[in-house]
Amino acid sequence: MIDIPVIRWGKPYESLEKADVVHFETGEVMAQMHQANAGLVKMDMRKSAKAREALRAFTPEELIAMCAKAADLFLEAELPLGNGTQTPDQFCEIQSATTGLPLNMAKGNMGKIAFVLKNMGATLDALTRGLPLEILHKGYGMESRGVMVSYQSTTDTIGLVLPSNSPGVHTLWLPAIPLQVGLVLKPGSSEPWTPYRMYEAFAAAGVPREAFCLYPGPHDVGNAVLEKCERAMIFGGAATVEKYAGDSRVQAHGPGFSKILLGDDVVDRWEDYLDLMVNSVLINGGRSCINCSGIWASRHTEEIADAIAKKLGPIQALPTTDPDAALAAFTMEGAAEAMNNMIEDGCKSPAVTEVTAKYREGDRLIQKERCDYLRPTVLHVSDCDDEMANTEFMFPFVSVTQCPQDQMLKKIGPTLVGTAITEDEAWTRQLVDARHIDRLNVGPVPTYALNWLQPHEGNIIDFLYRNRAFQNSPPPAH
Repeated sequence: MIDIPVIRWGKPYESLEKADVVHFETGEVMAQMHQANAGLVKMDMRKSAKAREALRAFTPEELIAMCAKAADLFLEAELPLGNGTQTPDQFCEIQSATTGLPLNMAKGNMGKIAFVLKNMGATLDALTRGLPLEILHKGYGMESRGVMVSYQSTTDTIGLVLPSNSPGVHTLWLPAIPLQVGLVLKPGSSEPWTPYRMYEAFAAAGVPREAFCLYPGPHDVGNAVLEKCERAMIFGGAATVEKYAGDSRVQAHGPGFSKILLGDDVVDRWEDYLDLMVNSVLINGGRSCINCSGIWASRHTEEIADAIAKKLGPIQALPTTDPDAALAAFTMEGAAEAMNNMIEDGCKSPAVTEVTAKYREGDRLIQKERCDYLRPTVLHVSDCDDEMANTEFMFPFVSVTQCPQDQMLKKIGPTLVGTAITEDEAWTRQLVDARHIDRLNVGPVPTYALNWLQPHEGNIIDFLYRNRAFQNSPPPAH
């Protein structure tokens, strides 16, 4: 039995309270996680300054080199895990077994994380727009233009309340280490594997363990992390985003409502972009905020919806070990059924037609003894004001919505990734000015094609550092 402790500033801590992490299909106990509590978090945060001190003993360049080394270790090494060790294959297998994520997706996400670690230097150079990292390390210095600038860390640590649905989100906090900010992680209840493996990879690469806390535990632990860390991220639904909307200390990452917009100048050639649309909906089991949940066009929408449904509708729920598995299981009781009911209610609208039903054998909802699946679903929505035109679910789901081009930017709502396929320069200027689109792709770029040299939902540099005035008096004349 794998026994995994709480980590308090690099030191393992065994709690009287433990929680089982179970196989989503069999119920077999895969590991026992020692449980932190809110009081423990609050007590430990009194020492948070020491985490930053431990990282500042190294230069950013040295920490970037450690990130590159950690990438290889994370991807290839047998690393400690609680009272044992774990190979890369074992990591993917247990992650799949407790989250319902297909094995091929677990391996794919592992590669994404290693890629970001390996390219950390280039990423930070892009995010800082070439600012010498020595200025962040020292607190002040001369820019290339010969201007004195100063940047001050806004926090000693960044707290993360992490989800279990998509391991890819862990790439968002990786830059904290070379930015010399400690990490306070509250792992997801069924996916502690990525945070713990990354912690051990960083430590094996030379990053001081004192810079890390890992607090598996109930919801009050996450609340304590958000309360006590001066900067924090949380991942959740729309209600989570709304709750923290006015709190500048917290970045709340919620649904993406990512979309593909087909311009009037290209929509008659929509078939050229069919594979791009299908893959944007399907990749990673539809679990990511960067999956496409809406396709908008002024015409041909029924044909587009039918063509996508023809490709997605037949997809079956396969075992997680099948190399062709494209769907992840829902391991939380009742979650898939609730989503299915919401879709059924939405389809009662005269403006909404489910197109996948005629290409799918059996029901959308597949219920098993300990888990459920939702088969891919494509809706055609003829009224862009209908609620189903702007809806997102955690499986391959997309609404193909008919809307005049000149109305799209008014109707699409908040959009994490907006891929606008167009060569219309006037419309492109409007898209660039659209403040409700976070990541804008102009041209045939899949919604999932992230460029790590670009910020994702806010630049982490601006979140962890602030620019301030700084004047240095000249030395006295002799």
